[in-house]
Amino acid sequence: MSQLGLGMGEPDPEDHEPAFIEREEPRRGRRSSRRRRRRGCIPVLLVLVVVAGGLALGGKIAYDEISARLAPAPDYAGPGTGEVLYEVKDGATSAQIGRDLKAAGVVKSVDAFTAAALENQESRNIQVGFYTLQKQMKASEALEVLVDPVNRVRNQVTVPEGLRAVDVATLLGEKTDFPRAQFTRELENPTALGLPDYAEGNPEGYLFPATYEVGPKDSPRTILRAMVDRWRQAAEDADLEARAEQLGFTPAEVMTIASLVEAEGRGDDMAKISRVLYNRLETKGPPTFGKLEVDATVNYALGRNLGVAISPEDLDVDSPYNTRKNPGLPPGPIEAPGEEAIRAALEPAEGDWLFYVTVNLRTGETKFAEDYDEFLRYKKEYQQYCETSDAC
Repeated sequence: MSQLGLGMGEPDPEDHEPAFIEREEPRRGRRSSRRRRRRGCIPVLLVLVVVAGGLALGGKIAYDEISARLAPAPDYAGPGTGEVLYEVKDGATSAQIGRDLKAAGVVKSVDAFTAAALENQESRNIQVGFYTLQKQMKASEALEVLVDPVNRVRNQVTVPEGLRAVDVATLLGEKTDFPRAQFTRELENPTALGLPDYAEGNPEGYLFPATYEVGPKDSPRTILRAMVDRWRQAAEDADLEARAEQLGFTPAEVMTIASLVEAEGRGDDMAKISRVLYNRLETKGPPTFGKLEVDATVNYALGRNLGVAISPEDLDVDSPYNTRKNPGLPPGPIEAPGEEAIRAALEPAEGDWLFYVTVNLRTGETKFAEDYDEFLRYKKEYQQYCETSDAC
């Protein structure tokens, strides 16, 4: 009973102090912990304030960046002033064109031009060439000029087959802004034209007949060089050097034969005329004694149009180009052959012909003979044609 009374009634004096201590110690611990927690909240709040401030600043920066991206790119109002000649080069992208135009003062920003290009599907079809623009143009208006091929600054010159170098100079003098004398001067000193070594500095025959686009920055030298470059392309396409070797001739000799074929034939007859020339070169005895006897070479020796009829007096001209007197090939081409003539020189037809006569100058009908008597019959047919025609 006493034990139960002690436990349930008044506390034991011996237990009072320990009991008090047990109650007070936890109380002091909680207050101290709360004080520590209150002191610890201050740095945390400061961190939160700093983070929140950083987020706000970062959000402002991001907002400014987005706003800048969404804002229209800097652009001129247009319509522009002055004149700027701009060249679109092969492979140029809209960004590259935009950079060029900005550097030239045409557009205000690259972004404005590329944005205009994205909205205009025709921007994918901008053609290489020169265009006249203005400074401080609205980007979309500058693009409208470039997408229209009509706005290209160009001058096309067609050089036909069969022209001599002097004729080419005359034609270019008429069709470009440069006088004939400037082209003649370049042809007289052709070291910068890119001729093959075997041309030995003679541009005759190597100014390839084609249509050329003369740009505002071209000069007589660049125009003539472009013609030689175009010849190189044709020579590579025909595999000129390798196939000439297969025939037993040099590339220069084949080019000379091609020029004679160009002067004397047309169409399907070219390959047959080519065969006649090769046969004559290989016939050292009668009836040709290795002479080509091409009238066009006589006219070339006389410095006149290759289509002019020759007289007996003309046949006596003292020149290595006179194939009526001299056996073998002349020193070089007498005019510029085209692709057909070059191909015919490399691929002569099969046959034993030694003669040919154009019996109708209007239609170009040409007959081929293997012996001299047959040739004389065709020659008489030609003479009869001339008696009834004013084409001779």
